[in-house]
Amino acid sequence: MDKLQVFSASIWRGIEKAVGVTNDTLYTYILIILLVFGGLYFTFRTKFVQFRLFKEQFRAVAEKPTKEGSVSSFQALMVSTASRVGTGNIIGVSSAICLGGFGSVFWMWIIALIGCATAFIESTLAQIYKKRGPNGAYGGPAHYIETAVKSKWLALVFTVIMILTYGVGFNMLASFNLQSTFSGYGFYRENTAWIIGGIVAALVGFCLLSGGKGIVKVTELLVPLMGVLYVLVALVVMCMNITALPSVFARIFKEAFDLKAIFGGFTGSCVMYGIKRGLFSNEAGVGSAPNASASADVKHPVKQGLVQMLSVFIDTILICSATAFLCMSSGVEPSADFEGADFVQAALKETFGTFGPIFITVAMCLFAFTTLLGNLFYVDKGINHLIGREPSKVFKSVYYVVACLVIFVGAGLEANFLWNVADVLMACMTLINMPVIICLGKYAFKALKDYEKQRKMGKTPEFHVDAIDLPHKVDYWD
Repeated sequence: MDKLQVFSASIWRGIEKAVGVTNDTLYTYILIILLVFGGLYFTFRTKFVQFRLFKEQFRAVAEKPTKEGSVSSFQALMVSTASRVGTGNIIGVSSAICLGGFGSVFWMWIIALIGCATAFIESTLAQIYKKRGPNGAYGGPAHYIETAVKSKWLALVFTVIMILTYGVGFNMLASFNLQSTFSGYGFYRENTAWIIGGIVAALVGFCLLSGGKGIVKVTELLVPLMGVLYVLVALVVMCMNITALPSVFARIFKEAFDLKAIFGGFTGSCVMYGIKRGLFSNEAGVGSAPNASASADVKHPVKQGLVQMLSVFIDTILICSATAFLCMSSGVEPSADFEGADFVQAALKETFGTFGPIFITVAMCLFAFTTLLGNLFYVDKGINHLIGREPSKVFKSVYYVVACLVIFVGAGLEANFLWNVADVLMACMTLINMPVIICLGKYAFKALKDYEKQRKMGKTPEFHVDAIDLPHKVDYWD
């Protein structure tokens, strides 16, 4: 029995090491080039659409659906934001600061600002290539890969990876991050993680019984509430520590361009952690948000592209920055031994006393819960694409049980392993999605030109495929 335990432990250590090495390789040599240069390409080709049409983003999100009962732009925004805005906005950001330093915040901003253009392209393409279904429109990367790239096998590979990323990698991590916020309380024991994981899994299972529409309604209610409350508390902390802000900004820019520190250990540098946590948080280029974007009932694909840019802005520039400044202005010094929930709780405790850790625990519960539901919305879309139809009630019941078991298991695993698994799976999605949208981007550029032309003529933009010379047959707009 002892030999079996030793053998099992060695296999597990081997798996952890392999995942860690793969993670470092992908983010050091491949993803940084793909994301940064891809984002810059989209930014220049759209003439800085994320800045030029910033006001237009708010106009687009307020548009009502053309059919009663259809998913609105705002609802699609809330679903994608529910997945984006999650535990990564609190624990991910604090971990990046602890491990990569204050400079990681700057690189997180950069990846978000250029990522807005990427989010615009992928969501506009999802709208162009979306399909009609019995319960409304649907689509996403798998559909524009299959329709435009003419590669059914690549679409299936992407779908399987997406299901694993959101149903396994991200949901296990969200479950762990949620339970970890309770570790500083006196009642926390060795088995507490499993108990909390079981409670969360049961709550998610209960919510899933209401179906996809229920997920949309729950996230539409909780996401704005938790986002506004969290940003307000962060602003209060910043105002109470306002004298520290000049030195915080100075340290951000000083560490962001400390070339000796960056190139001395690139995999652990502020650049790498900023890109990792920025991508994990806003997901621009990953190919997740287009699944929600495609379901929105809009008159022109560009409108949903504009809406998804707003989601990236809300996620990183507002909420991630809120966490960063909350922590950095508190006076609590970050360190590698003091990462994750502990750092955020200590920062709030320094400012608010015992109320601080309680607030962050409540915030984490809301963030994690909406993340879990938003992630499973994407898994639903992936399963529907794999089997080519809406699954039976029996299949759904089995899938919901499995999804809840994954959430339960994730609560008790190790943090570093879970972060690495989530990062690797997300990277695999990005490696498929980014080259595809770079190739298909010309149709999104033409759609943007058509949209702006109609706006200048004083019209409410409406889309017709012949306006962009689309060579592919599309189901919805035809």
